[in-house]
Amino acid sequence: MSTLILCVGKMKEKAYRQMADEYLKRLGRYGKYEEAEVADLPEAVGSPALEEQVKAKEGEALLSRIRPGDRVIALTIPGRQMDSPELAAHLQDLRNSGAGRTVFLIGGSLGLGQNVLARADEEISMSRMTFPHQLARVMLLEQLYRAEMILAGARYHK
Repeated sequence: MSTLILCVGKMKEKAYRQMADEYLKRLGRYGKYEEAEVADLPEAVGSPALEEQVKAKEGEALLSRIRPGDRVIALTIPGRQMDSPELAAHLQDLRNSGAGRTVFLIGGSLGLGQNVLARADEEISMSRMTFPHQLARVMLLEQLYRAEMILAGARYHK
């Protein structure tokens, strides 16, 4: 199974980039893990209609990178919360189901648009709290690594 972490916005801060690269390197032992970014647009402050337009345009860019057979998992605040062993079991279930590529989506500062959520096969949540999308990316990569270690029977996850 190949996994893509698809994000709105560039990872600008060096510390986050280093952490993400470290987890991507570690994940490489367990399969094909990669990340891709689409451009974030300037926030449309003060107008819900303009915010929806920004999310829709960012969503179009995300959707252009998704293949028809991809299993799409959107990271959202109201999504399903799992602990680390549950995430590991879920990844195993995806593999057992014959899913081709799994795509995790992380939106920009305004979140994901309805066009993207309509394409998502499921939504998961890291927490009910809001995190900067760069930090959310590192957290997701770490949790994917932790899940791989759980599936491998390693002690990292304890």
